[in-house]
Amino acid sequence: MKNTRAIRAIALAMCATLLFAGCGGSGKKASSDNSASTAATETKDELHIAVSANPPSLDVQTSNSSLVGEIAAHVFEPLFAMDDKYEPTPVLADSYEVNDDGSVYTIKLREGVKFHNGKEMTSEDVVASMNRWIENCSRAKTLLEGSVFEAVDDYTVTLTVNKPASDILMILANPSMFAAIYPKEVVDSATEEGISEYIGTGPYKMTEWKQDQYVKLDKFEDYKNSDNATTGLAGKKEAATATLWFDIVPDVSTRMAGVQNGQYDIAEEVPTDNYEELSKDKNLKLDVTNGGTLNLFLNTTEGIMANEDMRQAVLAVLNCEDILYASYGNEDLYELNAGWMNLSDAQWSTEAGKEYYNQNDEKKAKELLKKAGYNNEKITLVTTPDYPEMYNATLVLQEELQKIGVNAVVDSNDFNTFMEHRSDPKQFSMYITSNSYALLPVQLSALNKEWAGLDAPEVTDGIKAIRSASSNEEAKAAWEDLQSFIYEYFRKYLGCHSFLYEDGAASVIGHYTSVNALNAKAEGYEFSRYALYWNTTVSK
Repeated sequence: MKNTRAIRAIALAMCATLLFAGCGGSGKKASSDNSASTAATETKDELHIAVSANPPSLDVQTSNSSLVGEIAAHVFEPLFAMDDKYEPTPVLADSYEVNDDGSVYTIKLREGVKFHNGKEMTSEDVVASMNRWIENCSRAKTLLEGSVFEAVDDYTVTLTVNKPASDILMILANPSMFAAIYPKEVVDSATEEGISEYIGTGPYKMTEWKQDQYVKLDKFEDYKNSDNATTGLAGKKEAATATLWFDIVPDVSTRMAGVQNGQYDIAEEVPTDNYEELSKDKNLKLDVTNGGTLNLFLNTTEGIMANEDMRQAVLAVLNCEDILYASYGNEDLYELNAGWMNLSDAQWSTEAGKEYYNQNDEKKAKELLKKAGYNNEKITLVTTPDYPEMYNATLVLQEELQKIGVNAVVDSNDFNTFMEHRSDPKQFSMYITSNSYALLPVQLSALNKEWAGLDAPEVTDGIKAIRSASSNEEAKAAWEDLQSFIYEYFRKYLGCHSFLYEDGAASVIGHYTSVNALNAKAEGYEFSRYALYWNTTVSK
């Protein structure tokens, strides 16, 4: 196998400093390996995992929901995935070669891989899936639009990229909205709403999805691990517990009581109000991992919010510290910082533009309201109680806006309705959401003109400079220049790390950690961007 060493070396060097904190996880198992302990201990046949919301879809290629990604990671697989050192590793691919100028990747596929419907995976499935991913996944389209997958034979495909770059494999292995391989017939029957059958090659198959109650996954008996299996998302997958139940439990008290009394083996999204109590429960253990950023998004296309002075007023009044405390309640669970990238990431973390972060200036905000001609128009803040940190943050934001005379009202709904409302400019003025860390700066939604409307030549040139860099140092300098440009370009919007877009504005409020509560007898659990349960067991 002849890989283009220069291209891969740069990509791997750029990953090396990230570790698993670089994309929202510690990369460490919450317990010791289960191989020895389970030999003499009988384990449960079913694992009950209490999650806080009903997934809007399981079409992971097009959904940016972390919950969708987590469940889908057990059902679907990509060609490449990240190991715990953030090295892109073949999963459904067997090997690959790159031509001399980096424009064509020839990928050999594993033979004998079965879909859950019994069909063998071939190049026609890969080509259909990957071309759909490039076209429909916003993160892929931004970086790979114009790139094409083609079949060479049943077990070989080529990727001709739109432009050679050092990060192609990293993009293919990105865990968010990942490049899942579906059967060709599933791709062909997909509509604008997404795929209608959830058939993958992963260690678990989806056997039942009862809306607002549970998603049930059962062990796929014909699953075979890749010979390339290493660690993390590219690790060995045993399907150690035969059945996984993702129980949908939006009510926090029910979720927490359930994990304490043994109804649930794991409860995700532990609220900060319960953190201290659960940390003292000897029947539980807590997994605390770097999560991502809490962000505010503004609608600039409808009504009074289309007024620039109105948006400035909103951003100027933000007290990020108060919002974070209300959201997480414990200073150990959040950090006040303006950066978009993971703070533990030595490669990409930068404080460029921090002078414009967390202004908390009511006087200025009131002056801007007057300048905007604000006349008590209703400002709608959409949110969901299914994610308490988002809901609590929204209530504090509402109070801050009301203090300066804004008629701010909260529209609170279940997660699916919230997702619908936030995607329709006619139904929201602003919303707060938590977002997992991006693997690379060029994958930030904030730089995606298809998603956010930010379209400036300096941004295009900055992304190009990062992707074509010949070293870590050169790539970081290009990112610092790009982030500094964005701050300078939009510096009149003095919010918490503010960005102005044609279709919306975004502001980082701060950084958060995620907490999951596990039965103390759980073994083999791992967090790698998502909670991974394929090797998890719980003793009876």
